[in-house]
Amino acid sequence: MADEPENLILHLLRDMRERMATKDDIADLRSEIADVRSEVHSLRADVASDLMTIEKRMGDQEKRLSDQIVGLRRAVVEYHSSAVGHGVLISEIDERLRVVERKLNIETH
Repeated sequence: MADEPENLILHLLRDMRERMATKDDIADLRSEIADVRSEVHSLRADVASDLMTIEKRMGDQEKRLSDQIVGLRRAVVEYHSSAVGHGVLISEIDERLRVVERKLNIETH
């Protein structure tokens, strides 16, 4: 019976030693961790580059949209200026026509 506990302890110790990581296992694990870190850094760089590209494209689209809005505003202002100008001219022509009609004694309907 005295041999059984000793054998049990030896058996447990041997089992633990088999399960323990060796220096090579630890080195392999560190290498894998370094590879994963490298991949993460590469992925971060790729994502950052993609984000910058997206921001640039959005900036270009915003610039084009802004230019279109400026052009539209300019066209509206020119239209309004023209319409008001024509309105003034028509009013002046109507007034002159009334004066001529009064001087010539022409009746209008």
